[in-house]
Amino acid sequence: MPGILCEHCTAACCRYIALPIDTPETRAEFEDVRWYLLHENISVFVEDGEWYINIATPCRHLLPDQRCGIYATRPRICRSYTTENCDYHSGDYGWEQHFTCPAHLDEYLRTHLDQNGKHIKNGKKQQAYGSGSKSRTSKARRISYKTRNSKNGYPPAGAPTDIAGVPLPILGNLP
Repeated sequence: MPGILCEHCTAACCRYIALPIDTPETRAEFEDVRWYLLHENISVFVEDGEWYINIATPCRHLLPDQRCGIYATRPRICRSYTTENCDYHSGDYGWEQHFTCPAHLDEYLRTHLDQNGKHIKNGKKQQAYGSGSKSRTSKARRISYKTRNSKNGYPPAGAPTDIAGVPLPILGNLP
């Protein structure tokens, strides 16, 4: 890539907020997570055993040319962000789980709740929807909400999506 990375910036890191949430343990707590997923522009992911809610919303100071409108006075989180963990080129988020709709969570619960409705923890990483390998993102900026389309191969042509176009899980051979 010629030039500096920022010349090609799409401001992916400025288009979401990811915050830690308590790890759900009971059916009732998973029902709360399910409620989050009923809202547009919300996803939930698990990385390094920690649960996060991801809110896809752009920074109000993002300029049309993808640059920061308050660069000189930007927040500490923005100042600590480096090109080493830039969302533009990392692309590999290292999710253990990524839920973009209630159907994703329902499928997870089929194999991760015991008969009493308690979360089964086996200490083993489970691969799921949107899974990746080792994370390259910073703790302050977890993921960007990337809406992918069939143009770049995801979801496959004809794959089911919800009303917002978010891919639904393809059920079958799950780990």
